[in-house]
Amino acid sequence: MKIHAHALLFDNDGTLVSSLASVDRCWTRWATEYGITAEEFARVELHGRPAAEIAADLLPADVVSQAVARIEDLEVEDVPNGGVHLLPGTRAFLDALPAERWAVVTSATRRLAEARLDAVGILPKTLVAADDVTRGKPDPEPYLLAARTLGVDPARCVVFEDAPAGLTAGRAAGMTTVALTTTHRAHELQADLVVENLSALSALVTEQGVEISLRD
Repeated sequence: MKIHAHALLFDNDGTLVSSLASVDRCWTRWATEYGITAEEFARVELHGRPAAEIAADLLPADVVSQAVARIEDLEVEDVPNGGVHLLPGTRAFLDALPAERWAVVTSATRRLAEARLDAVGILPKTLVAADDVTRGKPDPEPYLLAARTLGVDPARCVVFEDAPAGLTAGRAAGMTTVALTTTHRAHELQADLVVENLSALSALVTEQGVEISLRD
């Protein structure tokens, strides 16, 4: 199977990097500080959603902004503690792409996303973060903004995601979707192509764009 694209749009956590250990540490501490029970916390979908939406699901409106600032501080401070690492295939796949052909589209704030990306040496020319949109994933706004920033028709973009919310956003934007089974099982992910991680794929840059293929 070959996928032809003019631009490649990558979620960050669970797609390019894994910060699961850091997320677990920080959100557990955060929930304890705000008196959220384990049962309440377990009912909320964390992965692939902006912190502001998660906080709004759990806390009164008048404390949400303070709580969002707190979780951002906790997660940024935790980056140097070894909670962030590159997922298999990330470095080689991104190194094969021209800087103007790809972007990172994340539900994290810009401050947190840049801290995590910097920790593993990824420097995207284009980054769309939670601060840049009014509606986060599963709304298509983040991916449509990335396509517009790169000057590419959404129909010629490929989205790489590990979370159902992100894949829903990609489909709603009219983009081809590739799911990675790094945080969810394959049957939980609806996409045009499902692979284990980026090491399963190769990218060939042509005059027409980028040709993505499954490795043998």
